[in-house]
Amino acid sequence: MESKLFTPVTFGPLTLRNRTIRSAAFESMCPGNAPSDMLLDYHRSVAAGGIGMTTVAYAAVTQSGLSFDRQLWMRPEIIPGLRRLTDAIHAEGAAAGIQLGHCGNMSHKSICGCMPVGASSGFNLYSPTFVRGLRADELPEMARAYGRSVNLAREAGFDSVEIHAGHGYLISQFLSPSTNHRKDEFGGSLQNRMRFMDMVMEEVMKAAGSDMAVLVKMNMRDGFRGGMELDETMQVARRLEQSGAHALVLSGGFVSKAPMYVMRGEMPIRSMTHYMTCWWLKYGVRMVGKWMIPSVPFKEAYFLEDALKFRAALKIPLVYVGGLVSRDKIDEVLDDGFEAVQMARALLNERGFVNRMRAEENARCNCRHSNYCIARMYSIEMACHQHLKEELPPCLKREIEKIEAKG
Repeated sequence: MESKLFTPVTFGPLTLRNRTIRSAAFESMCPGNAPSDMLLDYHRSVAAGGIGMTTVAYAAVTQSGLSFDRQLWMRPEIIPGLRRLTDAIHAEGAAAGIQLGHCGNMSHKSICGCMPVGASSGFNLYSPTFVRGLRADELPEMARAYGRSVNLAREAGFDSVEIHAGHGYLISQFLSPSTNHRKDEFGGSLQNRMRFMDMVMEEVMKAAGSDMAVLVKMNMRDGFRGGMELDETMQVARRLEQSGAHALVLSGGFVSKAPMYVMRGEMPIRSMTHYMTCWWLKYGVRMVGKWMIPSVPFKEAYFLEDALKFRAALKIPLVYVGGLVSRDKIDEVLDDGFEAVQMARALLNERGFVNRMRAEENARCNCRHSNYCIARMYSIEMACHQHLKEELPPCLKREIEKIEAKG
């Protein structure tokens, strides 16, 4: 069977030159919550490497939606910088996407400027901080913030938006019974828990109009006991299909409760704490990090078994993400009926991986799944340890080698 990989694919009004998308993995390259030259250079190089579309990661729709101080915050002041970025991507022949979201309870006043808000009140151990549940009368304005961000994305030259409705962020916090303990019309039954997502999607689709593609990243499973499972997430997918979304990106896991279910493998705790500047957080995570962030075995295409169930049940275009590192497996996924594939770590390890796949039928990237790139992104920019200019301390080298030997 001839490979579909380098054939065009269409999502709503947008056609990509091939079926590869750089997934919206947080780059941590936006000091001051604004785009930097480093962010531009990274995405331009991925575009030059052959990608169909590169997605700028996690842009908060409001200041309260920021979870890191090196994260984008969508506002008019940053549009010229984003326009330079999208112009650079387009000059290399790729489309430009941007992920829009709100972190909900996964923030701190020092970052988001207020007491963090979420679906319900409580305490977030990972910040750590108290969290205020959003009032029902605040939700329409929060939904409108997503719509305004879509309009800003258009102004900045983006071709598509990806609405983040997974991984335990705000929309996901409303959807999951684990984080939604509300007693009003936005809590309880799944129909009620989907109401905020419905409000967001109404504003997003209205703002997107006829010239912006809309993708939605959602969970197939939350990845822990008491979270959402396939019976409910399939209903969420059908609701998003009815809302007019042009494609779904099928993922899973909660950053605050099951982070390695999202990314798989083991978190290198020493590498993670090495870059932290807060002394008490550094030593606290070093002491209990293995317990807080348990490992989950990595295997190539680790979400595929669940994703195939969604493919069999839905007509909407589906984008597969999760553990793709080889041309062989990507071809298999596309032959299974997925319209496109997303990659992140593979393209951090080798920005020209898509071009190499075009030249080599058996191409495989050299990512060794140590997750060093993820460990450092909480403090400084995401980077692969294989391509650092600086020398790693011996203790970090030993940790990475030990993790890679297990794989």
